[in-house]
Amino acid sequence: MPAALVAIIAAAAMLLPSAPHKQVITLSPVPGSHSEPAVAINPRNPRNVIVAYQTDGNAVYTRDGGKTWRTVSAIPRDHKVVAGDVSLAFDTRGDAVLCYIAFDRLGSANYWAHGGSSNGIFVVRSTDGGAHWSVPETVIAKALRNAGAFEDKPYVVADHSKSAFRNSFYIGWTDFRLGFSRMLFSRSTDGGRHWSAPAALSALRGSPRDDNGALEGFDGTTAADGALYSVWQDGTHLLLSVSNDGGRSFAPARIVQPVPSMYFEIAGYSGRGGNGFPQIAAGPRTGTLFVAWADYRNGEVDVFVSTSSDRGSTWSAPVKVNGDPVHDARDHYFQWLALDPVTGDVYVLFKDRRGDVKNELETVTLARSSDGGRSFANYALTTTGNDPAGHFMGDYDGLAAWGGRVYGVWTEAAPAKGRRMPTVVRLGMAQFNIVHTP
Repeated sequence: MPAALVAIIAAAAMLLPSAPHKQVITLSPVPGSHSEPAVAINPRNPRNVIVAYQTDGNAVYTRDGGKTWRTVSAIPRDHKVVAGDVSLAFDTRGDAVLCYIAFDRLGSANYWAHGGSSNGIFVVRSTDGGAHWSVPETVIAKALRNAGAFEDKPYVVADHSKSAFRNSFYIGWTDFRLGFSRMLFSRSTDGGRHWSAPAALSALRGSPRDDNGALEGFDGTTAADGALYSVWQDGTHLLLSVSNDGGRSFAPARIVQPVPSMYFEIAGYSGRGGNGFPQIAAGPRTGTLFVAWADYRNGEVDVFVSTSSDRGSTWSAPVKVNGDPVHDARDHYFQWLALDPVTGDVYVLFKDRRGDVKNELETVTLARSSDGGRSFANYALTTTGNDPAGHFMGDYDGLAAWGGRVYGVWTEAAPAKGRRMPTVVRLGMAQFNIVHTP
């Protein structure tokens, strides 16, 4: 059988149903060096959604559930400084925090603390749904040029619990040093105006390179009682630490799952590897914890979810989220997890190469679980393969859900012009029926 026909049959066999009421649009006004988008839904007004992405400091917001979007400059534009690694969170009052890093230049390749520039972690705030942002920004952590430190990959989460810590904001990140990496943490109890001094999230330390063995990929969630659950990776484990006092102190880190490696090569991806950074979410009624990540235990890179019903003490066997066959040598990566606080449904967004026998072109898939993470249905957000070769796609994409309405954001390669390898930020919206999950 001709190879072309084999490819057509293989692709046809893996066609997915389209996500219901799907809409896909491009958010970035023009192609550029765009990557690592984040999205957040306002719990006070779920029709208000904000997306942010690097590197030019833009935020895009809607107040009508995604019918119209407006772009604003959220991060101060100092052309001597590069800004990136953005993340977003709303508190229950409708105030938003946008967190990011800024630096003059990188240090040695993958060894950012060596010869590193002035760099730090910063926050801007919006009290009107993303239309306006505070200037100047708040400094959370800052390293001076050649100080042997680089602050990297922060992520902000908001406390939506009914506890005394409600509306606190929490940020965790990697502190790269010349001889090690560690996870640092800061909290704000006044809407992001002021932040606590950076403190170690865990006594554990990792390798000093942005590579396998570093401590990276912070994410967090709060349960109804205010318990804060934080996850990250150390190269061959997913780690969890819990705080019961609003982030003032944390229990010793423990293993959620062992993994073969959290750092892997992605064919054609600009000559660099990818990370299966974990995300965590807590069920609004049951308190069940969900953790998602990607690894290559099956040969190809697959996406997994594990659950805990006892506050993170024990975890289920990993459930494969992508529905194609095991050992098919098709990669799935850049996953992001979101839990719908209204319906209890669990969603995972990821890049998907199941339709390409060469394992090069990627589409975007949205997976949904309505049975507490025991199984996932896969839906297509895009169907035309996109070639990321030679482009920088960052380390993650973004996802948020509310009342059956889902917003996923990701980076795609734009048509190349000359030697430039521009990218665009795309948004996929879907509407699922509201089904109560006990």
